[in-house]
Amino acid sequence: MLLAQADALVEGERDLIANAANLSALAAMSLRDLNWVGVYLRRGDELVLGPFNGKPACTRIAFGHGVCGTAAAERRTVVVPDVHAFPGHITCDPASRSEIVVPLLDGAEVIGVLDVDSPLVDRFGDAERALFERLARLLVAASDARKD
Repeated sequence: MLLAQADALVEGERDLIANAANLSALAAMSLRDLNWVGVYLRRGDELVLGPFNGKPACTRIAFGHGVCGTAAAERRTVVVPDVHAFPGHITCDPASRSEIVVPLLDGAEVIGVLDVDSPLVDRFGDAERALFERLARLLVAASDARKD
Protein backbone atom coordinates (compact mmCIF):
# COMPACT_ATOMS: atom_id res chain seq x y z
CA MET A 1 0.00 0.00 0.00
CA LEU A 2 2.73 2.50 0.94
CA LEU A 3 4.68 1.85 -2.26
CA ALA A 4 1.55 2.36 -4.37
CA GLN A 5 0.93 5.68 -2.59
CA ALA A 6 4.56 6.63 -3.13
CA ASP A 7 4.29 5.90 -6.85
CA ALA A 8 1.18 8.08 -7.06
CA LEU A 9 2.84 10.95 -5.17
CA VAL A 10 5.81 11.19 -7.51
CA GLU A 11 3.95 10.50 -10.74
CA GLY A 12 4.53 13.38 -13.14
CA GLU A 13 6.79 15.30 -10.73
CA ARG A 14 10.52 15.47 -11.51
CA ASP A 15 11.69 17.83 -8.74
CA LEU A 16 13.91 16.00 -6.25
CA ILE A 17 13.07 18.33 -3.35
CA ALA A 18 9.31 18.05 -3.87
CA ASN A 19 9.47 14.27 -4.19
CA ALA A 20 11.75 13.92 -1.15
CA ALA A 21 9.35 16.05 0.91
CA ASN A 22 6.32 13.99 -0.07
CA LEU A 23 7.99 10.62 0.41
CA SER A 24 9.38 11.65 3.80
CA ALA A 25 5.93 12.78 4.92
CA LEU A 26 4.29 9.62 3.58
CA ALA A 27 6.70 7.33 5.44
CA ALA A 28 6.41 9.37 8.65
CA MET A 29 2.61 9.24 8.67
CA SER A 30 2.27 5.65 7.44
CA LEU A 31 4.76 3.73 9.58
CA ARG A 32 4.70 3.34 13.34
CA ASP A 33 7.50 3.98 15.80
CA LEU A 34 9.45 6.50 13.73
CA ASN A 35 10.59 9.85 15.08
CA TRP A 36 12.49 11.20 12.06
CA VAL A 37 12.32 10.58 8.32
CA GLY A 38 14.18 12.70 5.83
CA VAL A 39 16.71 13.20 3.11
CA TYR A 40 20.19 14.65 3.13
CA LEU A 41 21.49 15.81 -0.26
CA ARG A 42 25.07 15.65 -1.42
CA ARG A 43 26.92 18.91 -1.79
CA GLY A 44 30.57 18.18 -2.53
CA ASP A 45 31.95 15.83 0.12
CA GLU A 46 29.20 16.44 2.62
CA LEU A 47 25.50 15.86 3.09
CA VAL A 48 23.21 18.85 3.60
CA LEU A 49 19.83 18.62 5.29
CA GLY A 50 16.92 18.36 2.87
CA PRO A 51 13.19 17.74 3.35
CA PHE A 52 12.28 15.89 6.55
CA ASN A 53 9.61 15.13 9.13
CA GLY A 54 10.67 15.30 12.78
CA LYS A 55 12.60 17.51 15.17
CA PRO A 56 15.27 19.90 13.88
CA ALA A 57 18.32 18.00 12.70
CA CYS A 58 22.02 18.30 12.00
CA THR A 59 22.48 20.57 9.00
CA ARG A 60 25.72 19.20 7.52
CA ILE A 61 27.35 15.79 7.77
CA ALA A 62 30.73 14.95 6.25
CA PHE A 63 31.11 11.79 4.20
CA GLY A 64 32.35 9.03 6.48
CA HIS A 65 30.94 10.58 9.69
CA GLY A 66 28.01 9.17 11.61
CA VAL A 67 25.51 6.72 10.15
CA CYS A 68 24.52 9.00 7.26
CA GLY A 69 28.08 9.81 6.26
CA THR A 70 29.07 6.15 6.48
CA ALA A 71 26.19 5.05 4.22
CA ALA A 72 27.14 7.74 1.70
CA ALA A 73 30.88 7.02 1.75
CA GLU A 74 30.40 3.25 1.51
CA ARG A 75 27.46 3.44 -0.95
CA ARG A 76 25.49 0.91 1.08
CA THR A 77 22.51 0.72 3.39
CA VAL A 78 23.49 0.92 7.05
CA VAL A 79 21.12 -0.49 9.68
CA VAL A 80 22.00 0.35 13.28
CA PRO A 81 20.00 -1.54 15.93
CA ASP A 82 21.25 0.73 18.75
CA VAL A 83 22.76 4.08 17.76
CA HIS A 84 24.46 4.41 21.14
CA ALA A 85 26.65 1.44 20.15
CA PHE A 86 27.62 2.92 16.76
CA PRO A 87 31.11 4.48 16.87
CA GLY A 88 30.94 8.12 15.84
CA HIS A 89 27.15 8.36 15.93
CA ILE A 90 25.99 11.97 15.56
CA THR A 91 23.20 12.69 18.02
CA CYS A 92 20.60 15.07 16.63
CA ASP A 93 17.71 13.78 18.75
CA PRO A 94 18.65 11.89 21.94
CA ALA A 95 15.31 10.05 21.72
CA SER A 96 16.48 8.18 18.61
CA ARG A 97 17.66 4.65 19.41
CA SER A 98 17.85 2.88 16.05
CA GLU A 99 18.47 4.10 12.53
CA ILE A 100 18.51 3.02 8.91
CA VAL A 101 20.22 5.05 6.19
CA VAL A 102 19.92 4.21 2.49
CA PRO A 103 22.16 5.91 -0.06
CA LEU A 104 20.42 7.62 -2.98
CA LEU A 105 22.37 6.34 -5.96
CA ASP A 106 22.18 7.80 -9.46
CA GLY A 107 24.19 5.11 -11.19
CA ALA A 108 27.38 4.91 -9.12
CA GLU A 109 27.05 8.50 -7.87
CA VAL A 110 25.71 9.21 -4.38
CA ILE A 111 23.27 12.14 -4.60
CA GLY A 112 22.15 11.89 -0.98
CA VAL A 113 20.74 9.55 1.64
CA LEU A 114 17.35 8.59 3.01
CA ASP A 115 17.61 8.65 6.81
CA VAL A 116 15.02 7.10 9.16
CA ASP A 117 15.20 7.07 12.97
CA SER A 118 13.15 5.32 15.63
CA PRO A 119 12.85 5.75 19.39
CA LEU A 120 12.92 1.93 19.68
CA VAL A 121 16.02 -0.23 19.77
CA ASP A 122 16.23 -2.69 16.86
CA ARG A 123 13.24 -1.18 14.99
CA PHE A 124 14.52 -1.92 11.47
CA GLY A 125 14.67 -5.45 10.08
CA ASP A 126 14.77 -7.01 6.64
CA ALA A 127 11.25 -5.87 5.72
CA GLU A 128 12.00 -2.23 6.53
CA ARG A 129 15.34 -2.42 4.77
CA ALA A 130 13.63 -3.68 1.60
CA LEU A 131 10.92 -1.01 1.87
CA PHE A 132 13.28 1.93 2.37
CA GLU A 133 15.64 0.72 -0.36
CA ARG A 134 12.66 0.61 -2.76
CA LEU A 135 11.59 4.10 -1.68
CA ALA A 136 15.12 5.38 -2.27
CA ARG A 137 15.24 3.85 -5.76
CA LEU A 138 11.81 5.30 -6.53
CA LEU A 139 12.88 8.77 -5.37
CA VAL A 140 15.95 8.76 -7.59
CA ALA A 141 14.17 7.27 -10.61
CA ALA A 142 11.26 9.71 -10.38
CA SER A 143 13.39 12.81 -9.90
CA ASP A 144 15.93 14.84 -11.79
CA ALA A 145 19.05 14.45 -9.67
CA ARG A 146 20.71 17.68 -8.60
CA LYS A 147 24.40 17.82 -9.31
CA ASP A 148 26.98 20.11 -7.70
